[in-house]
Amino acid sequence: MTDLTNLGIAAIRDGVRDGAFGAREVAEAFVAKVSAAKGLNAVLVETPGHALAAADVADADRKSGDLKPLSGVPLGVKDLFCTAGVPATAGSHILEGFTPTYDSTVTAKLWAAGAGMLGKLNMDQFAMGSSNETSAFGDVISPWRRKDGGNAPLAPGGSSGGSSAAVSARLCPGATGTDTGGSIRQPASFTGIAGVKPTYGRCSRWGIVAFASSLDQAGAMARDTRDCAIMLGAMAGFDPKDATSLDLPVPDWEKALSGNLRGKRIGVPKEYRVDDMPAEIDALWELGIAWVKDAGAEVVEISLPHTKYALPAYYIIAPAEASSNLARYDGVRYGLRDLPEGAGLQDMYAATRAAGFGPEVKRRVMIGTYVLSAGFYDAYYTQAQKVRALIAGDFERAWERCDLLLTPTAPSAAFALGEKSDDPLAMYLNDVFTVPSSLAGLPAMSVPGGIDASGLPLGLQIIGKAFDEQGVFDACLAIEESAGFTARPEAWW
Repeated sequence: MTDLTNLGIAAIRDGVRDGAFGAREVAEAFVAKVSAAKGLNAVLVETPGHALAAADVADADRKSGDLKPLSGVPLGVKDLFCTAGVPATAGSHILEGFTPTYDSTVTAKLWAAGAGMLGKLNMDQFAMGSSNETSAFGDVISPWRRKDGGNAPLAPGGSSGGSSAAVSARLCPGATGTDTGGSIRQPASFTGIAGVKPTYGRCSRWGIVAFASSLDQAGAMARDTRDCAIMLGAMAGFDPKDATSLDLPVPDWEKALSGNLRGKRIGVPKEYRVDDMPAEIDALWELGIAWVKDAGAEVVEISLPHTKYALPAYYIIAPAEASSNLARYDGVRYGLRDLPEGAGLQDMYAATRAAGFGPEVKRRVMIGTYVLSAGFYDAYYTQAQKVRALIAGDFERAWERCDLLLTPTAPSAAFALGEKSDDPLAMYLNDVFTVPSSLAGLPAMSVPGGIDASGLPLGLQIIGKAFDEQGVFDACLAIEESAGFTARPEAWW
């Protein structure tokens, strides 16, 4: 029989439904794969019992003819999602020992759809990072290696680096991720998988540890577009517990999936042709343009004039919201408590946060507190919000001329661990192509388009109008069908 861990979500779902194999066989194969892959440091907590129990239910449901949409599909869960009875650390020492008594809305929906959980996945601390080097529990190592003789461990992207590494290494067929400024799409690009950030509000944020509340959005990471559409369909939906949740029906994105783009206009933003962009990225972009034309789309050049202000605005707004959200970690209610002998309440706050937060979290909290302070609120935070409105307006005007946008996902292939960790600004530039759509709350997705000269994956990004996940999925499918990306990392772990 084919190695079951090589199958994606759709193939597992269909195979269990048709009786080609049992759900427990699938779960056992992935449980063994997770256990053998500790060298990647992608999984913080293994949960074989959860995966096997869900599989047994799926096998029983198949006999009774009562299968659910994800029956038999075991998944990985980014450790930002609360999971009942299983620790949730957000990659930080300050939440060590915290075991939620409830599931996030997203994970509850996945379990209701029949999925099981293989484990909690490593991540940048509080989702702050682009390389998975800020986790308090060690770096996640990409399963990919350069084929040019360089053997340096590579970054899997971030903050959903554990999710991207696990899917790429076939430790799970799909995984949850979260995307604040590109944290699903950039790691998907780095590891040769698909990753979708839906419209802000499509997936409930309830039970997901907050970073920046007006930007955070859960999404799906999987082998391909179809698998992402299936998974996101189970994750999305209105939640009265989340004030930002969209009260809209969830379409059947998989059923409507089509790579035929006839009648679609796809925009190419001239501002995304940044200085010093590698020639391979530009060449892949041109290939992507040819592919969507072949699928029937008309390609038009458009302008997003405020793009150059997106990163500065994001790195004011996101840290400002983080400084507010992370104030709850004070050593009083849950998680770490550092109480020096004879210390008072304020001393405990300071000691707990100093011991529990990592350098990147501290950096962003300090930036956020500064821009929210009385003397600088109007000069920085208010101005950044105005810029955010201008960026959203750019997209609205672009939709008058096109239906979707095509861009690169990231300005480079995966870089070596440690290569940019001493230069925060260089690290922040990884988000240059993903941040604008996050600020505007738009759906966007990365799919693998090719490999660079050293054999590493490169991704292309499709950005859509609000609520048009279908258009995004269709364009990504068209790219997948033309690109024919089949490269996989060679197992070394």
